[in-house]
Amino acid sequence: MKIVGVAACTAGIAHTYLAKEKLIKGAESLGHQIRVETQGTIGVEEELTADEIKSAELVIIAADVNINGKDRFSDKPVVKVPTHVVIKSPKNLIKNAEKQMRQNQ
Repeated sequence: MKIVGVAACTAGIAHTYLAKEKLIKGAESLGHQIRVETQGTIGVEEELTADEIKSAELVIIAADVNINGKDRFSDKPVVKVPTHVVIKSPKNLIKNAEKQMRQNQ
């Protein structure tokens, strides 16, 4: 599955990058492709492209604050969770999202 994500925390530093790292490792270990954008104190890094979003089957937003550009994902299945959920259990989050997507088909 192709996944895109956005990670953002209140300070825009530690939890943002931890969540990004955990999402990537969790998704790849389950055989998925993933790209994660971060939004923090220094702005947007590794911004998702329109093509990446278009080809994505799932969007994961790991954020403790409102993110910019949510409208980019309006036609995609979106899972929104606090960063600590992704940091603690990224594989379970992705597996649950997969299960829910199968049920909605």
